[in-house]
Amino acid sequence: MTSLDSSPDSSQDRKIIGRGSLGDGVFKATVTSAAALVLVTLGLILVASVYQAWPALKHAGINFVIGDRWVPHEMIFGALPFIFGTAVTSIIALIFAVPIAIGIALFTTEYAPKWLRTPAITVIDLLAAIPSVVFGLVGILVVAPSAFTFYDSIHNAVGSIPLLGTLFGEPTTSGRTFFTAGIILAVMIIPIVTSISREVFSTVPEALKQASYALGSTRWEMIKGSVLPHSFGGLVGASMLGLGRAMGETIAVALVIGGATQITANLFDSGNTMAAVIVQQWGESSGVHTAGLVGIGVVLFGITVTINLLARVVVRRTEARMRGVGA
Repeated sequence: MTSLDSSPDSSQDRKIIGRGSLGDGVFKATVTSAAALVLVTLGLILVASVYQAWPALKHAGINFVIGDRWVPHEMIFGALPFIFGTAVTSIIALIFAVPIAIGIALFTTEYAPKWLRTPAITVIDLLAAIPSVVFGLVGILVVAPSAFTFYDSIHNAVGSIPLLGTLFGEPTTSGRTFFTAGIILAVMIIPIVTSISREVFSTVPEALKQASYALGSTRWEMIKGSVLPHSFGGLVGASMLGLGRAMGETIAVALVIGGATQITANLFDSGNTMAAVIVQQWGESSGVHTAGLVGIGVVLFGITVTINLLARVVVRRTEARMRGVGA
């Protein structure tokens, strides 16, 4: 059997690839310029934002990040309650949305019959086209008023258990809480996580699936042994995009979270997030107060970039471990 390395055609192909062409050079320069333009744009956004936020950052110092009081008329700028609220609502959203989104993606790619696959995908994609203010209105008009009874029943059931009693404490009567905001965010990020997960699953080589079946695997064993390991990096990327959407969501969260500036472990209590407080206070702000709101945006930008970098590190280490390279 003739190897590929000794084939005359392969040698000719290598020469063609190595020599390149004018079109390849233009294409490479174009995509490189586009990638560089993105980095430059992000850098300019960061520099401009820090410049605008500098009066508040200089006034508050490190307390801008670790301070737990936000009283602009007293020149007190501590954004920790908003950072806490953003983290809590985003985690709640991911806990609900990621399993559901991956399940939908697996169903539409591996289990659903052809007559059902297209309508199911269309319905999920339509959710992504609904404006966030609509989700917020549904949350404040439908979900929040009816949530109090549900929250109260959970509190009565687990309130006497030490840790659960702290997490699911006495609910606010308005139903505008961390938990309500997390549920609304979960619904909002399900379409994007589902769409990307579905694309990731579709990249699994058919030969890999057939090889698993040839070894006697059931469909679930094939998914567990071939599809999910092959798709791990893409699924983490989809989850991170969903997390970014959840952390940056503004209007819907502002309507249902209650607007309280506090740090509490009670998920059934009101709070606030970084994006929501910006839109709530921007119209009434001026001077250093406005700089403080811009500073919250800078912190949100930094947290988002950090989380994405950490996610890439996790993906690379996990993929290296799967290939047996060693982490």
